[in-house]
Amino acid sequence: MDAKLKYRAKKIKIVFFDIDDTLRIKDTGYMPGSLQHVFQSLRKKGILTGIASGRAIYGVVPEIRTLNPDIFAMINGSFVGDRKGNVIHHKPIPKELVEKYVAWSKRDGFDYGLMGSHKAVLSKRDPRINATIDIVYDNLEVDPDFYQDNDIYQMWTFEPEGVDLVLPEELNKELRSVRWDFMSSDIILKEASKAAGVAQAVEHLGLKPENVLVFGDGLNDLELFDYAGISIAMGIFHPEVQAKADYITKKVEEDGILDALEKLGLVEPMREYPQTNIAAAEGPIATIKTNHGDMKIKFFPNHAPKTVANFVALSKDGYYDGIIFHRIIKDFMIQGGDPTGTGMGGESIYGTSFEDEFSMELFNVRGALSMANAGPNTNGSQFFIVQNTNFPYSAKELERGGWPEEIAALYAENGGTPHLDQKHTVFGHLMDEESYKVLDTIAAVETGAMDKPKEDVVIQTIEVED
Repeated sequence: MDAKLKYRAKKIKIVFFDIDDTLRIKDTGYMPGSLQHVFQSLRKKGILTGIASGRAIYGVVPEIRTLNPDIFAMINGSFVGDRKGNVIHHKPIPKELVEKYVAWSKRDGFDYGLMGSHKAVLSKRDPRINATIDIVYDNLEVDPDFYQDNDIYQMWTFEPEGVDLVLPEELNKELRSVRWDFMSSDIILKEASKAAGVAQAVEHLGLKPENVLVFGDGLNDLELFDYAGISIAMGIFHPEVQAKADYITKKVEEDGILDALEKLGLVEPMREYPQTNIAAAEGPIATIKTNHGDMKIKFFPNHAPKTVANFVALSKDGYYDGIIFHRIIKDFMIQGGDPTGTGMGGESIYGTSFEDEFSMELFNVRGALSMANAGPNTNGSQFFIVQNTNFPYSAKELERGGWPEEIAALYAENGGTPHLDQKHTVFGHLMDEESYKVLDTIAAVETGAMDKPKEDVVIQTIEVED
């Protein structure tokens, strides 16, 4: 992505998304989990969001509604409203044109669909029509005369196999055809388009085309790409769309929307905070068996692979068996992993000190398993478990200091040592209440010089479940 495009992105104030094969894979219904983050992140930056689709509002699946877009430019721009249900623009097809269209369908022997503002119907059903329309609009009624009492904003063709319908001259003067399926096209007013609908919304909001970014994948997005300040095509889709786009992003299932917006600087990088849901985090588990009880640990190999590999290998080799927790400070942490018991020894599986693996997704909250060190990139075998519960800061104070909202809340609720973040590699976390009880029991033992327990707190062994 070039610097000029990133500069243009600074002017973006609203982002419009196509639905099918952009936000959502039409054939499977798959939607990336990253979309919630995208919409929330745009909202936090004060950037509006919109849907620009050939679908009607009643064709927007609940998963997309939960994204809470600000604007809906629907039915190829013929019906535009906001999330509160206010109508910004609507332009139905004149009834006489609909009547001519229906007459043409009967004369040429094909079936059709009719789209009103809040309902769509079919002229008939058969297996081919069902296979085409049901993945977009399920359970549509059959009502060929729906147009008699309702405004129509768009029609569909359902073409016989091997037939490519062309609008007759009497309709071609005011209507046009936009293909969306091998056997079906949208029939709309010539001036109707996603671009026209988006333009109505943009004018209503007091914005300009240069303030608009659009995502799309199909031929019915071409005019929108011409209109918008920045256009982004989804990966591996229609070549004409890709040729017109300012940028081609990854596929839907590869989080293409998130990827493009991150690169443009319009959304924050998506982060996961496994310490907020230890049970759901992926990784091996270890049980640290001590003479004061057992502590169960979940590791984070995706964030600290080298550190986790070191600890797991040492544990399986029996390296930690019989080693003491040589330094214990109540309301701070318990530290062990040195076979000399002095805090001056220990060796990694790599034969030498190894580098830190800091992550902006892992923090020294209460229960965190972190590497002890003597400075940057001096990790060996020593580790500590954060025990502090007396936390002096509020969540808001931490947020102002740059900690993520979720982590600030976790610190404020449970405790921890934020002053160690980005200084010690976090690579695991306690898993259950029993483990915390053992942690607190160990932290409460009587200590003497150099914070060493007067009676040894011994790691009997560490059992690892891969």
